Amino acid sequence: MADGQGEAAWGTSGQVSLHGEAHPLNTYGFSIFTMGQIYGYSSWQFNSKPITREKKMSSDIPTRDQAFTLLKEYNKNESLIKHALAVEGVMRYFARKRGEDEEKWGVIGLIHDLDYERFPEEHCRKTEEILQKNSWPQEYIRAVVSHGWGICSDVEPQTELEKVLYAIDELTGLVVTTALVRPSKSVMDLKAKSVKKKWKNKKFAAGVDRSIIEKGVEMLGVELTELITDTIMGMREVADEIGLKGDA
Repeated sequence: MADGQGEAAWGTSGQVSLHGEAHPLNTYGFSIFTMGQIYGYSSWQFNSKPITREKKMSSDIPTRDQAFTLLKEYNKNESLIKHALAVEGVMRYFARKRGEDEEKWGVIGLIHDLDYERFPEEHCRKTEEILQKNSWPQEYIRAVVSHGWGICSDVEPQTELEKVLYAIDELTGLVVTTALVRPSKSVMDLKAKSVKKKWKNKKFAAGVDRSIIEKGVEMLGVELTELITDTIMGMREVADEIGLKGDA
């Protein structure tokens, strides 16, 4: 392999081969490996060189452009970037629907998995460190870290923003996989009933932790159908960017 790079690939018995070593599959919903399969990549290269210098944000409140630049600095895999864009789109949709700050919700959704390509075993913790070094507001950092509550973080979602992010992160993956098995391969004609049908089949998109979505539904006090519908609507707004516009 090239200097400073390694390949992640599926193992044969609940393990992943990473840098030539076997590792248990991460229990965190959509791992880097699972997202690669969902978005059409079975293996990939990623930069594993140590970070030696952090770029400072020019403002206390990060802009969308700054967030996307930071995301691309730490993520080269198209699958993870598509996932980030999908979550951003859904967060923006929810923010508008609830009369909240769309830019804030969108930026937090965009950056939520910042560390996962390079530091999967330090997920959320490494993102907190990176964002602190880049002078991000603590409110933004807390929201990002809270999406891993109960899995890789002990920060429980409390605000509406945090609860929505926690609920829809896993759900976007189920929506993607459902769309991809349809003839149109699109979210533009996808309905909640199709996603709920796949929900019942635990072997379908097995990497999706349904229990996390259920906890999110309970936190938000909404019906699962409503959450799925709103998630689809948000993903339709970025369908081109995430490759799910199809011919619909």
